[in-house]
Amino acid sequence: MSGPAIRVGMGYDVHAFAPAKAGRALIIGGVSIPHERGLAGHSDADVLLHALVDALLGAAALGDIGAHFPSSDDRWRDAPSTAFLTYTIDLLRAQGWSIVNIDATIVAERPRLSPHIPAIREHLARTLGLDLDLVSVKSKTTDRLGFTGREEGIACYAVALISRQSGA
Repeated sequence: MSGPAIRVGMGYDVHAFAPAKAGRALIIGGVSIPHERGLAGHSDADVLLHALVDALLGAAALGDIGAHFPSSDDRWRDAPSTAFLTYTIDLLRAQGWSIVNIDATIVAERPRLSPHIPAIREHLARTLGLDLDLVSVKSKTTDRLGFTGREEGIACYAVALISRQSGA
């Protein structure tokens, strides 16, 4: 394997809200968030974990979430996205990569996410095997601009730093 022993990856994901009658739970960062609507998607539509998986895969140049978890594969229908993250962590470890830290920004007008950030960070730290101070999660609004401002969906940006011991 060539290339630097330290790499950064950037991920982005967006999901529209499902209709209220769909009865989907809103899952962000592996945590159930009280809200009248969940996000539409093939899996649990966890926008944060999808962006994070893309950031990790991108850092290791291993493709994207769609290549590993295609929506055409019924095995992933309604799957918890924590399974995607665990798979990705195992894939990186098999290639000698370690996760150094992650940073994510969730973009949503509603629900208010700041009360849930500690639980999201704890879930991510536990799943990633990182100390809590290496896991950053923030939430932002768009002051009612764009699709997130109109409460049509939620977006997320994520950055991940990975490293590999020389000779791995």
